Amino acid sequence: MTVVTESSKVTLFFELSLEDGQVVDTNFGKTPASFEFGDGNLLPEFEAVLLGLKAGDSRSFNMAPEKAFGAHNPSNVQAISRDQFEMDLEQGMVVSFADANKNELPGVIAQINEKTVEVDFNHPLAGRTLTYKIEIVEVEGV
Repeated sequence: MTVVTESSKVTLFFELSLEDGQVVDTNFGKTPASFEFGDGNLLPEFEAVLLGLKAGDSRSFNMAPEKAFGAHNPSNVQAISRDQFEMDLEQGMVVSFADANKNELPGVIAQINEKTVEVDFNHPLAGRTLTYKIEIVEVEGV
């Protein structure tokens, strides 16, 4: 039976949850996901756990913030003048901004004040310990 190596195509079910058990994303009960090992679509630490597994294997593992989406960086929270926004704002809302190179940069509205809006540009999962549950469906050599 083929095992996962650094040159495998892997098809799997996964569940991603937070420390409190809140499920962030899952495809269990849906269509399994496929990826080529090392293609950059998954975190390297996630891929490393899959090495040596074969179809039918299941695992559950935790990933510390440093290995996942990094620590929450307070300097990534910016105060922007409220009059820069030409829309109704709500706390928790995701707004798209453009960086200096015109690349899209999502920000979460963290706080709305009278004259400023605090926008958090950290990844929404930054600073969180993640729990993954996976089940390997198929492993193919590439």
